[in-house]
Amino acid sequence: MPSLLTRHLARCLLCGDRAGEFGICTSCTRELPYLGLACESCALPLASSARLCPSCLRQPPHCQRVQAAWQYAYPVNQLIQRFKYQRDLAAGHSLAQLAATVMTPCSEPPDLLVPIPLHWRRYWQRGYNQAQLIAAELGRQWQLPVRPRLLCKTGATRTQSQLRRQQRLRNLLQSFALRESVEGMHIGLVDDVLTTGATLEAAAQRLEEAGARKVSAFVLARTP
Repeated sequence: MPSLLTRHLARCLLCGDRAGEFGICTSCTRELPYLGLACESCALPLASSARLCPSCLRQPPHCQRVQAAWQYAYPVNQLIQRFKYQRDLAAGHSLAQLAATVMTPCSEPPDLLVPIPLHWRRYWQRGYNQAQLIAAELGRQWQLPVRPRLLCKTGATRTQSQLRRQQRLRNLLQSFALRESVEGMHIGLVDDVLTTGATLEAAAQRLEEAGARKVSAFVLARTP
């Protein structure tokens, strides 16, 4: 059965010109807001070539390495919003395919890719989990297994987009549960946007508590 994201694209999603390999023309692809220098642990954009930002130096996160393909800026932010809230699966498909060429699974690839889950009510309202569709494409291109049901949301938390980091952490407390063993494994979490990092941190902490050896993460975009 073809993926929900699969759709033939003849025209660039951004300018309407002839589409490139991933649904966005070569010219628009070059102009996307690539992340560049960033903290290895939280993908926060940095002005220097330092490995870690001051916050991660002070308090190392549970998610040991985070990669993001782009900054959450125009036009990537618009494509993600179309994908996430307007059912524009073609936009998500193009971004996930491009992201797989921008990011790499590092020198130590994860054993599994695991999308950040949605609570069943939100999944029912939206009709799909955008992180799951991104993970499926990354797994296909990187030849890594994907376990979309390994993590589940045990409670419907409030919408996170307008909350500060500490509020998000409280909101997410004990909200993740595991359906499979992760003992001794390197887990690669997948999500669409990284803002405060609270969601990834809560999921990573839950995985480490369950015995995961290492947790890394891959996201489409990082807010500045």
